[in-house]
Amino acid sequence: MGVGRSERKAKRPESEGDRFPFGVLDQVWDGSRAAGWGWEGARGADLVLHSHARLLLFGVLLKTAMSPLTNPPPPATTTPAPTRPKLHDKQSEPDHRELRIDKVGVRGLRFPIQIRDKAHSTQNTIATIGMYVDLPKEFKGTHMSRFLEVLNAHGSVVHVENIPDILYAMQHKLRAKTAHLEMEFPFFLEKTAPVSKMVSVMDYTARFDATACGPEIDFVLTVITPVTTLCPCSKAISRYGAHNQRGNVRVQIRSRKSVWIEDLIALVESSASSELFSLLKRQDEKAVTERAYENPVFVEDLVRNVALRLNAHPEVTWYKVEAENFESIHNHNAYASIEKG
Repeated sequence: MGVGRSERKAKRPESEGDRFPFGVLDQVWDGSRAAGWGWEGARGADLVLHSHARLLLFGVLLKTAMSPLTNPPPPATTTPAPTRPKLHDKQSEPDHRELRIDKVGVRGLRFPIQIRDKAHSTQNTIATIGMYVDLPKEFKGTHMSRFLEVLNAHGSVVHVENIPDILYAMQHKLRAKTAHLEMEFPFFLEKTAPVSKMVSVMDYTARFDATACGPEIDFVLTVITPVTTLCPCSKAISRYGAHNQRGNVRVQIRSRKSVWIEDLIALVESSASSELFSLLKRQDEKAVTERAYENPVFVEDLVRNVALRLNAHPEVTWYKVEAENFESIHNHNAYASIEKG
């Protein structure tokens, strides 16, 4: 039996209504029933309104996403950084004892340096450094940290050519009339054994003492050279051999032009009974011992021999020579000194 349109029991699928938010589809469905459209008519209206609702919803979301661009939030307020309290400068306080200090600063500082080497152009070594300035009577103290600032301003390695710049920088930074810089360091030479010709490294001690007084700079080079001396008296009175010992010769010079450290070492070694070597084989020991025996010198002979050679050097303007022998048969040392200039 057929069923009339009015008697038809129609039901809207739940899935269609679930696609659309806000309950709009329920209104569409009820209106279509009242108009007698049935399910097909309602479904068409559902699709049209569903697409329209999607566009409306997209517009709302787009407006929400774009709102930060069109209406930026006000800038955040920043809190100013707290100011550090000014620390008291104790060193700059006045001193009422009316006593000027000749030298004040730092010493015992080890620092890498690069010096000129006659054989290899340059040599890297480690210096023990002292840095000083004069202090006027009006001030209580100097600023020790500024010495390190000046030194490190020239990089991680100090070159000998930088010495004038370092002195002038100390004068400026510490407001001093005079500045002093001292550097003591090991200096290495390759030496060849006399017979075996084996090569080894020998160390010596060298030192720079530089002073700036106003624009004028005074520079003193010091080299300490170990040598062997054999006693002339012991050789003259003994039937067998003679006592010999190791000694140090300390030479300080001022010069018109730079003098090689190697040249000063060679000058001293040629003035002694024999030079020293770090590596000797048996044939070398025989040669060194016999050479010393054939060239006996007192400590007095040693300083005179060095002085004569310095007198003949065209660039040396002042020198001081000191020799100290570590006597092998006494519990004291023998010492002599000559100064010129």
